Amino acid sequence: MIMNFWRQSTAGSKRDPKNGVERLTLRQRLGALTNLPRFLRLVYQTSPSITIANSIIRICLAVLPLIMLYIGKLIIDDIVNLVRHNNGHASHEHLWKLVIIEFAMVVSMNALNKVVNLFDTLLGDLFANHTSLKIMSHAATLDLDQFEDSVFYDKLERARLQSTGRAMLLTQVLTQMQDVITMSFLAGGLIVFNPWFTLILLFSTIPSFIGEYYFNAKTYSLARSQMARRRELEYISYVGASDQTAKEVRVFDLSGFFMSRYRSIFLKLYKDTSSLAKRRTLWGIGLTMLGTMGYYLAFIFIIKQVVAGLLTIGSLTFLLGSIRQLGSSLQSVIKRFSTVSQGALYLTDFFDFFTLKPKMKLPENPRPFPRPIQHGFTFENVGFKYINTTRWANRNLNFTLHAGEKLALVGENGAGKTTLVKLLARLYDPTEGRILLDGHDLREYDVTELRMEIGIIFQDFLRYQMTTNENIAIGNIKELNNQDLIIKSAKQSLASPIIERLPNKYEQMLGRHFAQGVELSGGEWQKVALARAYMRDAQLMILDEPTAALDARSEYEVFQRFSELTKNKSALLISHRFSTVRMADRILVLDKGEILEIGSHEELLEKGGQYAELFQLQAMGYR
Repeated sequence: MIMNFWRQSTAGSKRDPKNGVERLTLRQRLGALTNLPRFLRLVYQTSPSITIANSIIRICLAVLPLIMLYIGKLIIDDIVNLVRHNNGHASHEHLWKLVIIEFAMVVSMNALNKVVNLFDTLLGDLFANHTSLKIMSHAATLDLDQFEDSVFYDKLERARLQSTGRAMLLTQVLTQMQDVITMSFLAGGLIVFNPWFTLILLFSTIPSFIGEYYFNAKTYSLARSQMARRRELEYISYVGASDQTAKEVRVFDLSGFFMSRYRSIFLKLYKDTSSLAKRRTLWGIGLTMLGTMGYYLAFIFIIKQVVAGLLTIGSLTFLLGSIRQLGSSLQSVIKRFSTVSQGALYLTDFFDFFTLKPKMKLPENPRPFPRPIQHGFTFENVGFKYINTTRWANRNLNFTLHAGEKLALVGENGAGKTTLVKLLARLYDPTEGRILLDGHDLREYDVTELRMEIGIIFQDFLRYQMTTNENIAIGNIKELNNQDLIIKSAKQSLASPIIERLPNKYEQMLGRHFAQGVELSGGEWQKVALARAYMRDAQLMILDEPTAALDARSEYEVFQRFSELTKNKSALLISHRFSTVRMADRILVLDKGEILEIGSHEELLEKGGQYAELFQLQAMGYR
């Protein structure tokens, strides 16, 4: 193991042939410790007052052990002196003063330890909250396609884990710093007596230090290699026991399949983890034994000095106490170093997440958004393909969505309809070509202002386990307290009658995740979600399969209302139901991401192309 440590410390980083994970060199591992100052700055930003108070108290606690040992030495020497000279009638005032001082220091130390524990708890909670908010804030600035990349998602998950698990690291780092200060004072006292004691103790800890550091790096590498499989484990655990999947799990009898899959993945992870843990334990026992031998060499030397009359009994207790406490502190520091250095390595993942930058460039001086839109949105040779794929989701898109026009998108699943919508809302930027708004590139406008001018509901809208008010206000969260607008939007989406039947109406908790929650049907959820689109006074309304769960009558009513409410506004509809599609001014037919046909309902029927074929096939189903 020692030779492996040496090779890894001098060689460049390599990839483990078993799992493809990069093995870190000693330089890289030590470099990870540079994360700690940055980490402590982040802790300080969380709460400067608690951080400063905690640090001052810990410094006091670090100094107290040496002072207490020295006072103990004075007490013992005073007692021995009184006994030796048979001074039973002599004044004991000095002795009792020393005892009172030691008592006061013990009480103070216990009290300060309680205060430190309190500060650690408070600071840990505040820090977890602070870093979680930072992650959410930074994630909101990144591009949508970054979330669809598994490598990025692993980074996000690791950063998220570090935000919730760093409270323990905080306590470990602060305690480590306290112990190092204590060791410095104890070592200073021993150096005054005999410098060799300190050197013996330090050198006896080197094997344990190397062992802990070596296995710490191994543990980190293993954890990184297992990240994807552990995410899969969490996913299987979710689908195997979730309200969202319960129906299919029972209908298709999938419980055994998921349990078998879970067990198989877990056993592989457990095998690797337990193997490393066993090796670490065996090496730890042997290396700790070497350290213990060093401590007892120092003990033997001191005992000989006392027997020879060169040291007093008080000095004996002081030195033995100092050595014992220094040895104990060294062992604690080494063991804790494993946690701290491993935490520092994981902090690399945390801080690396914040180095990720969006590829989507925002204009420094954005163009004022046109209100009203004069000409519309024009696609010029627009193409887009997702990350890590060679297939184009959209290509050669050339058309204009005119101001005030209702345009429907038609095509088979995977034809690129939803991707086109995301390009229009600038959730993605085109891979090639450009999109113009009133003759200017969409990238010249402020993206937040652009999205505020778009009311959009996707087919896979979220069912928030929140109140009805909050579920609707999500469409324009700044208007969360605008009850009149929320009620108006619910009426426009035809969700109002559903809400009025709920026990607590607009204050009703929706979903089954929380107490008193009420679950809605698919169609009812769609009407609530549709109300979000009406929360904005948007110039462009986009509905991506918004009525898939509605019956024919409800769908007709929703689109009739939609048609009325979007007069003089642009609208883009995606639907597989041609009774809805024919309400649009023009229909754009997509096939494999490209425009196949475009025109009004009547024009496309006359062409006799794919639209006419699909229309006739659907119409036959109603005959």
